[in-house]
Amino acid sequence: MPHIHFALIDAFLVGGYALLILVIGFRAGRHEHRNVDEYIIAGRSLTLPVFVATLVSTWYGGILGVGEYSYRYGISNWVVLGAPFYIFSALFALFLAEKIRQTNLTTIPDKLDQAYGKPAAIIGSLHVFVLVTPAAYTLQLGILVELLFGFSLTVSVLIVTIVSTAFLFAGGLRSDVRTNIAEFILMFVGFATVLPFSFARFDGLAFIKANVPPLHLTLSGGNSLQFILVWFFIALWTFVDPAFHQRCYAAKDGKTAKHGILIAIIFWFLFDSMTTTAGLYARAASPHLRQPLFSYPMLAEIVLPPVAKGVFYIGLIATIMSTLSSLMLISGITLGKDVVLRLRHQPQEETRLIQPDLLPVENYLGKASQVRMFSNIGLIIAALFSIALALLVPSVVRLWYSVGTVIVPGVLLPLLASYFPRFAMSTCAALLTMIFAPLLSFIWLIDGVARGSIEQPSYWLGIEPMYPGLLLSIAIWALGKANQHWKARHLHKKD
Repeated sequence: MPHIHFALIDAFLVGGYALLILVIGFRAGRHEHRNVDEYIIAGRSLTLPVFVATLVSTWYGGILGVGEYSYRYGISNWVVLGAPFYIFSALFALFLAEKIRQTNLTTIPDKLDQAYGKPAAIIGSLHVFVLVTPAAYTLQLGILVELLFGFSLTVSVLIVTIVSTAFLFAGGLRSDVRTNIAEFILMFVGFATVLPFSFARFDGLAFIKANVPPLHLTLSGGNSLQFILVWFFIALWTFVDPAFHQRCYAAKDGKTAKHGILIAIIFWFLFDSMTTTAGLYARAASPHLRQPLFSYPMLAEIVLPPVAKGVFYIGLIATIMSTLSSLMLISGITLGKDVVLRLRHQPQEETRLIQPDLLPVENYLGKASQVRMFSNIGLIIAALFSIALALLVPSVVRLWYSVGTVIVPGVLLPLLASYFPRFAMSTCAALLTMIFAPLLSFIWLIDGVARGSIEQPSYWLGIEPMYPGLLLSIAIWALGKANQHWKARHLHKKD
C-alpha cells in the first residue's frame, strides 16, 4: 500500500461528503409516498437531466481500474474501455430504451416472467443478483478508505457499505437518484481539479509526450486486435445491465430514456478524456509505479496541495459510491421481490389476461408493504454478501471478469429475444439457455484456472470462457427456431 499524506482539512472534506450523501439520501425518502413504484422505480418520474445524471454516475464506478488501464496502455483506454460501451449504449438507446419503458414493468425478471413464465424469472433473478453484486465497488471504496485513513481493509469495507447503503432503506431508488445527482457533479469536479494542477506542474501536455512510451499514444496501446475485440464482447453486458433497465423503467417516458442514454454517452466520453489524461500524467510523473491501481492517488500526491487533494478524493469516492449504492439497491430488490416474493405468491391470471403488458408489482406479487419489506431484507443480505465476497476475492478485475464471463451468456439472448417477436425464443429454449450457457462458461473458467492459475488461466484452445457460452446460447436459439419451423411445416402439410 503506497504512503499517502492526507491533511486534516482533507479528512474533514471527505467526512463532510459522506455526511452530505446521507442527508440527501434520507431527506429524499422522508417525504415521498412509501409505495412500490417509488421504492423501485422512483414513481416513473425521472426527467431528462435527472436521468442523465443518475445514469452517467451509476455506469462509471470502476475508476481505479480505469486509472490502472490508462497508466499501463495510455489513450487505448478510449478504444478498449470506452468505444465498445459507447457503441452498445447507443444501440441500447436506439432499439431497446423505448421498448423497455413501454412495458411498464419494474425489473428484468418481470420481463422474463412475462415472456417465459415463473421458472425463467426465478433463474433470471439469480443471474441478475450475481451480475449486480457490487463486491468489486465495495472493494475499491474499501481500498481507498484504507489508503486514506489507515483502517484495516475489513473495517474500511464495513464503513463504506454502511454509508453507501443506509439511506436506501428510507427511499429506495428515489434516494439513490438524488445522491447520484450530487455524485455526478462531484466526479467531474474532482478530475477538473487534478488536471489543471498537473498541467501547471509539468508545463503542459508536452511533458506527457516526452515521458510516456510511444505506444501509450496509439489507439491500440500495444495490445493485439484479439485483446481489443474481447472487450467488445464484454461490452455486451450493456444489454443486460439491470441499472440501465431500471433507469429506463423509471424514466418519465420512452423518449426521455432514449435521449438520456445518447446524451450520457457524451458525458462518458468527456469523463474518459479527463481520466485518460490523468492516467497519462501519472505514468509520465511516476514511470516505475509498482501498483498502477493507485496511479490516480499517486498523481494527487505529487501535484495537489491540501483542500484540492480532498476535493479530488471526493471525486474518486463519489464515482465509486454512485455505482455501489445503485447496484446494492438492485441486488436487494432482486433477492427480496424477484426471488422470495415470486416464490411465495402466485400471479393473478386475470391480471395477465386483461393487461398482459401491465403487471403492477402490487397485483402480481402481493401487498406493497411486503414488496418493500422483503426488498429491504434482501438489501441487508446483499450488503453482507458483497462484504464477504470483497474480502474473500480481493481483486477488482477478477470480480468483474468472472461475473461477466459466466452470467452474460445465459441472460443476453433470452432477454433480447423477449423484446423482438421476430427473434422470439420458446420457453424451453430460454430455460435451456439460462441454465446451460452459464454452466458451460463457468466450467470453462474453472478448467482454465486449474490448468494455469487465477492470475494467468490457461483456457482450452486459448478461447475465453464467454465465447463457448455465447455460442451455446446461439445454438439453442437456432435449434429452437428450426424446431418451430419444422412443426409449422408439418402442420401445414397435414392441413
